[in-house]
Amino acid sequence: MNQPRTVFCKKLNKDAPGMPFKPFNTELGQLIYDNVSMEAWQMWLRESPRYMNTYRVDPMSKDGREFMEKQMKIFFGFEQGDQADTAWVAPSS
Repeated sequence: MNQPRTVFCKKLNKDAPGMPFKPFNTELGQLIYDNVSMEAWQMWLRESPRYMNTYRVDPMSKDGREFMEKQMKIFFGFEQGDQADTAWVAPSS
């Protein structure tokens, strides 16, 4: 049985199981594959709908893809900047 490959995850700042696939067939997809753990990718998958809903992002449009790519780069730490605010607020405990 194959062991999952390990990457040093830029988001979590630790060695962790890497993704078994490139999420996109682009330079960003390769960057994510090489530097983002499966755990951090799953965090992004939970977070990304908040941006789509708050900003009414059309992922099929060029502007929508560019917006989401920028948020993804900031989220994973590939680019400096502030994450866009979302309408979602964490419930207080």
